[in-house]
Order: sequence, then structure tokens, then C-alpha cells
Amino acid sequence: MTVKTFTDLTGLKEDNIAELDSIGIKTVEELAAAINDDAKAKEVIKALSGVGPKTVEKWKTQLAGEVVAEKPAKKVEVVEDEGSEKAYVVKAKPELDEATTDALAKRAVINGHRPAFKRQEWFRYSKLGESWRRPKGIHSKMKRCLKRRPNCVDIGYRGPAAVRNLHPSGFEEVLVYNTDGLEGVDPKVQAVRIGGTVGVKKRLAIQARADELGIRVLNRMV
Repeated sequence: MTVKTFTDLTGLKEDNIAELDSIGIKTVEELAAAINDDAKAKEVIKALSGVGPKTVEKWKTQLAGEVVAEKPAKKVEVVEDEGSEKAYVVKAKPELDEATTDALAKRAVINGHRPAFKRQEWFRYSKLGESWRRPKGIHSKMKRCLKRRPNCVDIGYRGPAAVRNLHPSGFEEVLVYNTDGLEGVDPKVQAVRIGGTVGVKKRLAIQARADELGIRVLNRMV
């Protein structure tokens, strides 16, 4: 498959074009050169929302052949809205060191290989459901980890400890219930998640105050 525009690449959305432009990548040729360089590939994964190492590997395969020169991608400018619709604004990214970026990429790969852990005999009795429960019973084959039995939760399936509780974007999550909870949040490494019991009026107030402070809200309403 010949790639002529960014949208020909699997998993690349319109929003990602603006994010590529923000890191200086405006053509398919520049993207091909960047993802073939390990250091720049990490920068691309860090800058693009919803794109991980697996997606970049697919792009390498698609761009392995000769890339046809493309017309300059349509530049998305962030301007003040004069009409009813707002212009797209690139989401805030955390300031991460190289070690943390590598750990996030490794965690994404591990998550892709991790099996689905299901409750013992979930397939036999529908009332049990699929939610994981530790297998019990002195005759349990699953508990003894015998062959041809479902996988059990084990410490070896865990991801890197350095990024264990971080959001996929790399932010440390902070749960807030009012605007006072935004005080003391570091927008460079932390993002907030609004509590599920917060009403619409207070939720909008929290979002407005977060925008003033430059803090990213992970579960925005609008």
C-alpha cells in the first residue's frame, strides 16, 4: 500500500495531524524518517494521543516501500473561536524523563500480551460472572496452575514499577471533588480526575478553574 497522506496510515486520526505539526512533522517523509529513529520514535509516541508502540510498528510496515510525495498536510491552527464551534486544542502532555518514557512504552507492550484473567469455571456457571476471583479448593487444578487451565494472576504479569499507577498519557492522577482540590496540583506531571459524585454545575466550575491553571482534566464533560 502506497501512503500518500497521513490519513492513509492505520490508527492515525485527524487530531493527530495537529499533534504531529506541533513537534515539527508536516509530511509523510518526515514521519517515516522520525519513526525509523528510536529516539524520535519515542518523541512521536509521547506527542500523539491514542498511539502506542504497536501502532508505530504498523506505520513502519506501511512506510517500508517508496513513499509518494504528498501535498502539504492541512495545518490546524489554534485560534480564538469567533463562531459557535471551538478550534481543536492539543491536549497537555506531561514533562517526562527518558526513563519514564521508556517504561511507559514497555508497559504498553506488556499490557498487549497480558491474558484476560477470569474466574474459575466462569464458563460453566453464568451466575459467577467473569470478574477475577482467586481459585480455592484443595482439588482445584487452576489453583495448582496445571497445564490447559486458565491463567492465574501472578506477580510476573506486572508492568514496570516506575509507571505502575500513571495514566497512559504519563500523568499522575489526582482525584478532586471541588475547585479547592486543584490547589497544589503540578500541571507538569499531574492531571486531575473529577469524582463521580460531583454534579454538573460544580464539574463545569472545576473544568473552568483547571483551564485557568493549565491543568489537564482527564474526564472532561466538554
